[in-house]
Amino acid sequence: MRHGEVHNPEGILYGRLPGYRLSDRGEQQAKLVAEFLAGRDVVHVVASPLQRAQQTAEPIGATFQVDVATDERLIESENRFEGLKVSVGDGALSSPKHWPKLWNPLRPSWGEPYLQIAHRMLGAAERARAAAAGHEAVCVSHQLPIWTLRRFLEGKPMWHDPRRRQCSLASLTSLVFRGEELVRIAYVEPAGATDPKVTGA
Repeated sequence: MRHGEVHNPEGILYGRLPGYRLSDRGEQQAKLVAEFLAGRDVVHVVASPLQRAQQTAEPIGATFQVDVATDERLIESENRFEGLKVSVGDGALSSPKHWPKLWNPLRPSWGEPYLQIAHRMLGAAERARAAAAGHEAVCVSHQLPIWTLRRFLEGKPMWHDPRRRQCSLASLTSLVFRGEELVRIAYVEPAGATDPKVTGA
């Protein structure tokens, strides 16, 4: 699951910075997903250590009466533009001093390598699957890590256009296993769709 909307009036790329909590809308999105999942066989809930992910997981943990665990591998990806505005036209990307960070979009050169993200996210997913063996687990993470893992598992290139990610706020990207074998990836938006071109991670 991707976390809900974040209170970010400055419009910066907050990444792993502390203190970024859910907005009122984000809290409502988390509750909608908890209601959507009610009746499912969830026995394990785990989240990124960042505040917005922990807050998103809380109503789900409460619904299933389980404590929310933390897995560092679910954390947001590292990004060298953290703390800056990166919107088109008036953001950091328009400044020549930042252009050297953009030399290789396939890696990417401005942050954590895609393959590293995919491997740590897969490790977190495998741990959650084992913890919920025979049942269901919910992992709360962030847009780029979730999308990177999905493309990795689907055998697609991990470099991509961020504007085309299918990973709305509070969406669920489900890995369906038969035993230890991944048999299907499903996607649903219980809190509605959000535009990746407008809403940040």
